[in-house]
Formats: sequence, C-alpha cells, structure tokens
Amino acid sequence: MASRSQKNKIIVYQLLPRLFAKNKPLQQRPFGSLQENGCGKMNDISAAVLKRLKMLGTTHVWYTGIIRHASATDYTAYGIPTQHPLVVKGKAGSPYAIVDYYDIDPDLAEDVNQRKQEFQALVERTHRAGLKVIIDFVPNHVAREYHSVARPEGIVDLGADDDKTTAFSPQNNFYYLPTETFAPTFDIGDYNETPARATGNDCFHAHPNEYDWYETIKLNYGCPPLCTHLADMPTPQAPLSTWKKMADILHHWAGYGIDGFRCDMVHMVPIQFWQWVIPKLKSSHPHLLFIGETYSPELYRPLLQAGFDMLYDKVDMYDTLMAVAKNEAATHDITRAWQHTDDIAEHMLSFIENHDETRLASEFLLGNPYKAMPALLVALCLRTNPFLLYFGQEIGEDGMQTEGFSQLDGHTSIFDYWCLMSTHSAYFARRSMRKHQRQVEQAYQRLLNIAKDMPAIVEGTMFDLMYVNPHLTRQFAFFRQHRKQLLLCVANFDCQTCDTDIHIPAHAIDYLGIKEGDYKGTDLIDGTTSNLHLQSEGNILIDMPAYGTRIIKIG
Repeated sequence: MASRSQKNKIIVYQLLPRLFAKNKPLQQRPFGSLQENGCGKMNDISAAVLKRLKMLGTTHVWYTGIIRHASATDYTAYGIPTQHPLVVKGKAGSPYAIVDYYDIDPDLAEDVNQRKQEFQALVERTHRAGLKVIIDFVPNHVAREYHSVARPEGIVDLGADDDKTTAFSPQNNFYYLPTETFAPTFDIGDYNETPARATGNDCFHAHPNEYDWYETIKLNYGCPPLCTHLADMPTPQAPLSTWKKMADILHHWAGYGIDGFRCDMVHMVPIQFWQWVIPKLKSSHPHLLFIGETYSPELYRPLLQAGFDMLYDKVDMYDTLMAVAKNEAATHDITRAWQHTDDIAEHMLSFIENHDETRLASEFLLGNPYKAMPALLVALCLRTNPFLLYFGQEIGEDGMQTEGFSQLDGHTSIFDYWCLMSTHSAYFARRSMRKHQRQVEQAYQRLLNIAKDMPAIVEGTMFDLMYVNPHLTRQFAFFRQHRKQLLLCVANFDCQTCDTDIHIPAHAIDYLGIKEGDYKGTDLIDGTTSNLHLQSEGNILIDMPAYGTRIIKIG
C-alpha cells in the first residue's frame, strides 16, 4: 500500500481553466461558441491568482481539461482535426472525451502554436507559488474520433494496429462490433462509424442512448466484453498493447514535471494494469501522486495495494454527509461511514463538491453555502485524510445557470463555454465581490488553514464521541489530539442554535491521556473563549450557532 508523509494536510483545489481563468467575462449565451462566450486561458492563471489559492489553504491544484478533448471548435488552421459536432457533448466538449492524449487543449492557449510551452510555464508558475500540479488521466475511454497528431515519433496511435474484423482480441485497443454500424437512438447526421465500437460506459452494442457516454469509445485492456469481475482477470505474461500505450502517455505527462494524476473511473480498468503501471511510473518519478476516482468499495484496498495514494470517499463519507445535511439521516451515520474505511483513512480523499456532484448552494441540494459548513468541518477535520475543494465552492457558487448542453441542473457545466461570476470576482476582480461571497470565502479560508496546519488534525488521533451521545442527532462531536494538543470539534447540522451537551466517557480520558480538571477553551474559528471542566463521565456544554462549527483548543 502506498504511504505518504507530510507536514500539512493535502488540500486539492480542482479548477477548469476554461471557466476559472476567464477574467474578461462577455455576455453569456446558452450553447454559445468560443467566439461568442470566450474561454479562460492558462496564462490568466497568474502568480497573483496562485498566491490567493495558496492563501486559501490549497496545497495542490488539479487543472481539469488540460489534455486535448473533442470539441466543436474548428482549429484546422493549426493542423488540428475537427470532430463531428453530433458526437461531441456541448460546444466546448467534455474534458473526459480525450481526442489526443499527447496534446494540450488549444482553447486554453493564448497562442495555439505555443500551447505546450504555455502549459509548461503554468506548471513552473504553480510550483513557484508553492503549489503542486495534478492533471487528469482518463484510462477507460477516449473520444469517438480519437486521433493523435501530437504523438512523439515512434509512438503507434491507439487503434492503428487493431484487427477490426474481430469483436475482441487482447491486443486490440478497442472493442468492435464487426458487422454493425454505430447507430445510437438519436440522430447523428452523417457521422459514420463502421464497424461500430463499444461505448465508454461498458455499452457493448451499437445503439447507445443520450444518457450513455456516447461520445466515447471503451479502451480494451485485455478483459473480455461484459467482464464484471475485473479484479479476477489473469495477469498477462507480457504487457498488452493498450497497457504499453497508456504507460507511454503517463511517462509523457510526467516529463512536464507535474506532481500527480487524478485517474478517472479506475474501477472500470483491470486492477492488473494499475499493479503494473503505477510502480513503473514511480520507479522513475517517485514523487508522483495517483488519485483514483472509484465507486467500488470492494476495490479500495486492492487499489491501494496497487499503488494508489488516494481514493474518492464518495460512497461512504460524501453520500452520508449530504444525507445528514439534507436531514435525511442522523449524525450517527457519519460514525458508520468512517468505520468502513478506518484502516485506510489517510488515503481516502474527502470532498463535498466536485465536477460530478450538485453544487452545495444550488436549489437542487442545500440552497445555501452556509448549510454545508458542518459537512465541511467533518470532511476536513475528522481524519488525517486529504481533501478536495471545487472551484467556486468557497464563494458559494450555486450552478443555477442554463449554460447549454448541461441545462439547468445545479452543476457547473463541463461541456460549455461559460463564465462563473463568483470565481471571476474572487480571483480576478476582488473589489467587485459581494459581501456574502467574502464571508463564505473567509469561513472556508479559516477552516482550510486550520485543517492544513494544525498537527492534531494533520497527523493526530481521533476519538469519536457519538457512541456515548445518542441524544445528538443533528450534531457531531469528536476529539483530535497530537502530543499535548487537544481539540474538541463540534458540527451543528441543524437550522437552530442550540446548547450541545456532550458526554465525555472514561475511555476518552484514558485513551487520550487527558488530565482531569479545569481548562480554558479557545475556538480556533471565531476566537471566542470559554471555561471547560474535563472529567471522566462528565459533560461539556457547547453553544452552537445554526449550521455552526467549532474547533476548540483545550488548554
């Protein structure tokens, strides 16, 4: 199992340069083109912008959408092939429909011919700001019209050597339907794909619908079609074609000096590939982090054994925190969630927003960014785990915009050219920020920096107090301790202020080595002080604001 050691908690800030870096907003038109709606550039992510991210509490920046993906924008003047617009989602296209693994998205460059140099400069600028760089690796699928024009000499393109007359060969890069033409359940005009290839979400027929990942084709790692137990696939005696080509791609991007990969849908790729490729990369780039997006808890431990450093904590922690925040579950469910991953807690990447999830402030979820603060405290401070923050979350971005392909769904579109006014205000025109945006940002900045720097949270012991406090159904309380530093953390998920009566069991006093007596308590969040008496089987009364959070330093 991969291990890591750091003096700070890892805080990953995910941003789409296409939207985040658009520092000159135009009038936004739904389904607008690049010319109509504009696009953020890598060069706009300046030293000043990165300094603000550092001040926020960020340690790593995940630049989403760097690698060239299918788009409806015409760059043929630069020698870049076009894609059929009916097999592209939106005008800008999905960052997860890669059309050339060796190229930079031209949308993000001031000078398209210098796009690789501009990315290299962004990496170096990010490092100078004291931040590390994460980019996407999309191993499960590529765009339907994948064709690399930027691959290095000697690299054979994906699919170039495939035997298209057979449905499955371990040495093919794609899965084929030799006697069929691609014919989804909606109109794709004059787009022709014969023979049809399997679609990225394991759709092994020629007729995907509009809810399938129809703009992508599934990559073949030597596992037969519809194989439901990828972990049971026998390890080949020699690396297969797709394995070698994907390893070459990873080595290529590591050569830019990046610090890690966020790997998309890792449970849809045979684990044998990860067991082979991650050690191979780390042998030449030992600093690289591998972050796995997975929704298969049964694979958590095998994936960590394969070399992943972090895995999404979606199924347990995110889903539970959202249920509690929506008052659909009691806070005791949080205890059950962390217990599922207790032995691997330091590797579980917590989050309460990302590009796949509904915006917290959206009317489709909580409707108010402050309602998310208790969940933020738990996700950040309960364990030693890393944390992921999505751009605009710290300003209260609500996703209540009809951008185009994405429609009005409470998400920030990854398919359209658009502009987020909240992130624009926060990082490019701070004087125009609204009061509530500043307040939300300040609350995030306080919590993020406490979590990042406080030894008791970064590397300390956790003691969950909920098992002796059955009366707490809308509050969650726990201790964090490191050496002589003791913190009492309390989150109030309720819309009402309350005096929270917290019982302190004898086991907590013994386990943490707490000396009974009177203490001064200082809330690290708002600076208020109180007098506390700690004793075995005693109680502490904590006043909690509505949706309030407290991190009380004791002593």
